[in-house]
Amino acid sequence: MRVSEQVAGRPQPSGLVLPGAPEPEPPREPMPRWIPRAILLFFVYAVGTYAVFWLAGRLRTLLVLLLVSLFVAFAIEPAVNFLARRGWKRGVATGVVFVVLVIAIAVALTAIGSLVIGQVGELAEALPGYSQQGIDFINDRFGTRLDPDTLSNQLANNPTVRNFASGLATTALGLSTTLLGLLFQIFTIGLFVFYLAADGPRLRRAVCSLLPPARQRDVLRAWDLAIDKTGGYVASRGVMAVISAIAHGILFFAIGVPYPVALALWVGAVSQFVPTVGTYLAAALPVLVAVLNDPVDALWVIGFVIVYQQLENLLISPRITAHTMAIHPAVAFGSVIAGAAVLGGVGALLALPATASLQAFASTYMRRYEVVEMAQEDATSDEKRRTPPPADEIPKP
Repeated sequence: MRVSEQVAGRPQPSGLVLPGAPEPEPPREPMPRWIPRAILLFFVYAVGTYAVFWLAGRLRTLLVLLLVSLFVAFAIEPAVNFLARRGWKRGVATGVVFVVLVIAIAVALTAIGSLVIGQVGELAEALPGYSQQGIDFINDRFGTRLDPDTLSNQLANNPTVRNFASGLATTALGLSTTLLGLLFQIFTIGLFVFYLAADGPRLRRAVCSLLPPARQRDVLRAWDLAIDKTGGYVASRGVMAVISAIAHGILFFAIGVPYPVALALWVGAVSQFVPTVGTYLAAALPVLVAVLNDPVDALWVIGFVIVYQQLENLLISPRITAHTMAIHPAVAFGSVIAGAAVLGGVGALLALPATASLQAFASTYMRRYEVVEMAQEDATSDEKRRTPPPADEIPKP
């Protein structure tokens, strides 16, 4: 037996490596205990995030309705609290405020609806005359011999016109279905608003009971700020809407524009409660009605709207909104654009009170420092006051 075979057959001492023998593999370190847990948590969080976004997409309509309901509840809660402090039961106070709000909205919609129906009826009555005037103009200018009766018969027998009419019927059916859905959403919002306003203190206690005392104070402060700013926003806009409606109504009565009350309510509501473009949308309808009545009246309306807008921006709005919506115009404009990009028209409407609440909450908790340039100027002025004047500038007795 060879020596190498004898050596290979005997157990070797630990740590001794013979020449030509393979090096032993180093021992593997065990996997840290936190890695499996981290992997599991990662997948749990990923699945949970996906589930949240999926539910938010499915419940988007409901969440928007809840957001609008919360905004309206915040808006009417100061009035409800006012009545509750004077001995009214909270449910009764909420019902009274809610009924007053519904009546005001119904009166405004009735007035505007009468305006729309009247204008549509007048347009339908005047349409045959406009058609005859157009045909006479074409015959006189181009030497044609068009007949209104012949044109109407040809249009009635035209397949394209028939398809268009059937498409209008289908569109009207879809519009009625959309209107029913809108009425259901309005009823849902009203129900949420009533319960949120009537059970506001109970809801706050239920939310705060899930938080530690320090967090409870922050939540209550944010809640109160949101109510104050939202209520102040609605109150200030309501006052400005009344002033605008009265001013424009006086003008419409003076120059004889048709439907002056309805147009005044339209201008007051749209110009104040539709952000950014509300003024232009509000002025478009009375200008159109005035043009159909008398083009000179339209010029009066345009001039008055321009002058009143300047007076409102310089005198009326700063005084009314000084204590409720102190927001820089650029910030307000950017917040409206951001809200419209996120939630469309609802986001644009809720952007200003939300921005005011966030600004008030941030100003409460954020510390402000003195600007360096102003501090330097103040220090220089103080130094000049403390430095005595030269001897030759001291007046002699």
